[in-house]
Amino acid sequence: MDRDTAEPDAGALPGPNAQKWIDFHHEHAAPSEFSHEFVWDVTKEADGPFVTDVDGNVLLDFTCHIGAAPLGYNNEKILGKLREFSLLEPMKIAGQDMYFGAGDDPATADFPASSHLVQKLVDVSSQYGMDTVFLSNSGAEAVENAMKITHDRNPTAKYAYTFEGSFHGRTLGTLSVTRSNEVYTRHYPEIAGVRTVPFCDERDGTAESCDCGFFTGDGSQLRNALQPEGGHVNPDEVAFVVVEPVQGVGGYRFPSTEFMAEVGDVCETYDVPLVVDEIQSGVGRTGEMWASDHYPIEPDVIASAKALRVGATISRSDVFPAEKNRLGSTFGGGDVLSSMQGVFTLEAIEEHDLLANATERGQQATELLRDDAPPHVDDVRGKGLMLAVEFDTTQRRDAVVQEALKRGLLTLGCGEKTIRLLPPLDSTEREIELGIGIMNEAIEAAGMTVSR
Repeated sequence: MDRDTAEPDAGALPGPNAQKWIDFHHEHAAPSEFSHEFVWDVTKEADGPFVTDVDGNVLLDFTCHIGAAPLGYNNEKILGKLREFSLLEPMKIAGQDMYFGAGDDPATADFPASSHLVQKLVDVSSQYGMDTVFLSNSGAEAVENAMKITHDRNPTAKYAYTFEGSFHGRTLGTLSVTRSNEVYTRHYPEIAGVRTVPFCDERDGTAESCDCGFFTGDGSQLRNALQPEGGHVNPDEVAFVVVEPVQGVGGYRFPSTEFMAEVGDVCETYDVPLVVDEIQSGVGRTGEMWASDHYPIEPDVIASAKALRVGATISRSDVFPAEKNRLGSTFGGGDVLSSMQGVFTLEAIEEHDLLANATERGQQATELLRDDAPPHVDDVRGKGLMLAVEFDTTQRRDAVVQEALKRGLLTLGCGEKTIRLLPPLDSTEREIELGIGIMNEAIEAAGMTVSR
């Protein structure tokens, strides 16, 4: 496949072969969340945003697996380096009793280890004074460990704060601070003491005229709750505040600068650790290494995963517990292959100037979407290549997803009536023009087939 000339070429989906695989999967797989009845054929050609399914359909994937494949499929910027490495067994070092490396000296190693990934993460988080990393398997674990280390720092704490619309993972701990779709949390036990305040996005107005209720006219709900006079929560009993710098599952909601400044200032004033969930928004997706870099905040803990290929809880040594065995993970010494992919991804972002590319291609995409937006598009927004199109109804949103799929473009819904677009970080001008052109065709088609 030539990425420079490839184009989507899709028939009816799912095709007959895909249907066989789908039926085979569902014979014994527990019910879960599948947005598309699409089956990637891993033996066929794929490159960057282009992928082939088991029926030979070529699709343009603008989901990047919810950001977990930041450079798309078979990207030479990563695969070229991985080809020099021979597979081995075991690939995952479980427990905490072994390191792994390659050769005599980490400074001259032929292949990076999890230790190199830790070093790279410290480097890209040094603007926040972070010097310590704990690796794990997933984003939920990364957030869970952020919750643990901040509470360990303040073991008598009874409270934590989260925000309306938030999503932080599927473990019981992270579900306790999740405030998006109720199907995620229904009937599951929760950690006590979690308080919820509004998330004030860019469209909610200013501190003087806030539509969401976060700003109250004499401060904010968060500040008013914690202030010594008139507040009802002792800030010394708050373990952490956790926020997504851009809400993902909640609808690709971008916070107002005033809101983020207020959250950061309250946390600093009352010495409450600020945990930022960068699972979906981090590792270059917004045109900065961390979405937090766009805002006037100083996070105490960063939780990362997806594009990083592993889970990572990043902070300062004084925030992490000093006692051994307070933290642990089956990740242990590290996943050999995933650690390499994480390092190579961070290297690719730096070596190929992908932060600047994400910013430029994101601007191109939003302009193309806004220029042709019909009345049933309520909003087009984004930072870098973390893009959202919001519609007038959920039915319209769902129709656009299907119309795009018919034309060979993979997209994903989020929130109540929003489509999220996550093209590869190295997307070209041609690929953005091609994908957004299909998106606009799908939007037009849905406008004709779905009533308001």
